[in-house]
Amino acid sequence: MAQKRSSGIILHPTSLPGPDGIGDLGPEAYHWIDFLSETGCGLWQILPLGPTGYGDSPYQSFSAFAGNPYLVSPALLFEEKLLNRSDLSDRPNFPDNYVEYGDVINWKITLLDRAYRRFTKLEDSDLHSEFEIFQKREAYWLDDYALFMAIKDAHGGKSWKEWTDDYRKRDSKVLAKFQEENQESIMKTRFRQFLFFRQWQELHNYARSKNIQVIGDIPIFVSFDGSDAWSHPELFFFDADLLPTVVAGVPPDYFSETGQLWGNPLYRWSRHKETGYAWWMQRIQATLRLVDFVRIDHFRGFAAYWEIPYGKPTAVEGRWVPGPGADIFQAIQEKMGSLPIIAEDLGVITPDVVAIRDSFHLPGMKLLQFAFSTDSADPFLPHNYIENCVAYTGTHDNDTSRGWYHSAPEVERDFCRRYLARSGDDISWDMIRFIWSSVAGMTLAPIQDFLSLGTEARMNYPGKASGNWTWRIPARVLDDKGLNYRIHELNNLYSRLKDRDYSIPLQGHI
Repeated sequence: MAQKRSSGIILHPTSLPGPDGIGDLGPEAYHWIDFLSETGCGLWQILPLGPTGYGDSPYQSFSAFAGNPYLVSPALLFEEKLLNRSDLSDRPNFPDNYVEYGDVINWKITLLDRAYRRFTKLEDSDLHSEFEIFQKREAYWLDDYALFMAIKDAHGGKSWKEWTDDYRKRDSKVLAKFQEENQESIMKTRFRQFLFFRQWQELHNYARSKNIQVIGDIPIFVSFDGSDAWSHPELFFFDADLLPTVVAGVPPDYFSETGQLWGNPLYRWSRHKETGYAWWMQRIQATLRLVDFVRIDHFRGFAAYWEIPYGKPTAVEGRWVPGPGADIFQAIQEKMGSLPIIAEDLGVITPDVVAIRDSFHLPGMKLLQFAFSTDSADPFLPHNYIENCVAYTGTHDNDTSRGWYHSAPEVERDFCRRYLARSGDDISWDMIRFIWSSVAGMTLAPIQDFLSLGTEARMNYPGKASGNWTWRIPARVLDDKGLNYRIHELNNLYSRLKDRDYSIPLQGHI
């Protein structure tokens, strides 16, 4: 996946400012792209865009194909006359610096329902035709997803393992009767997806017009309580009652003596192979219609994954089981040609994982925060990078760089200061500068590091069930011309400006 030197910033749309309690795909998202363009950054990395469920995690989605309706912008709906001023007059008084998901979800659903009612009365044949085309084009996943969400709503939001057998096991007569009696609920879900994809595609087109590429994210596993598992049980290890027999996680390690019990259903890879990995092919193609590159989370699971018997309280009792290996990527390459994939290869990586990654020339990830616990041979130190890698100060799963530095053992802090030849007083920017100056083809840092924020701005604590994914960027930060200049200067100095021809000699400061 070779390309010219580039750089970017990690920011999920939920973290953008705005009046509706959560960042969305409206004016502030366009302002964000303008900011990236002005700073010379050519990459925007986001988290998965799917509809979030329990815990509000983008990594536990109700669908591997659907979009998050809470990201739909009311401001854009107003511009299209799908909402009017009175629809927005009862907006709650939301906090500016974090997402209060319960209140936000209620508000967004209220607005989306208002927009749907207006749409049904709107004499706009073009919009109605566009909606029909969308439904036909996306029917391969949208039909199941809309039905799943309507049934889930009729069951009070309960997981599908708690539904009655006729719904769980997809009795055709029962489902047909439900569809007939619940057309409005099903159509509302379809319409919300139409709005999301319409707004995202316009935003993505705007990013492309500014020569900015979006890095998306695919979690290797899907949620059990999602339409994918419910509609395609044959692709997973389920018993006769459609309960998982085994689930995903990671074994005990230095960070956790009981490991991590994720609970996702595991793929029946032999069945996927029989279909030519058709479901995976659809998933990757669908994601790449939304973004330009895709990071696959927990890439090592393609080589081998930790299998835990269903019902165990921790991840201690499990075993390593071989994954599909290179076979799935060979099939994807034959179907799609190039593989614009970034391998999330963090943690304990075995030679078979490296072999898959390197045989398809996929860039792996380097995190500078991980570099200071050993010695100068540590692969996360910039002098050990190769060009075909993506270097980060940290990601959404880590503390901010400032937070990491202030909580790290003194031996690591000392090594960090000596390596960077800095005092640590401006640690976030010192770390950004070092990865920007490295040979890594792509470099990224969370916006929190550019703002020198501490642990209070952390996005996620792995293993913590609630309170994650709530951070929002302070309003008007993106209007700071000093910040803009400082990022642009780094990109200029280290040949990472997205629009610059570096065959022309550097001409000093901007």
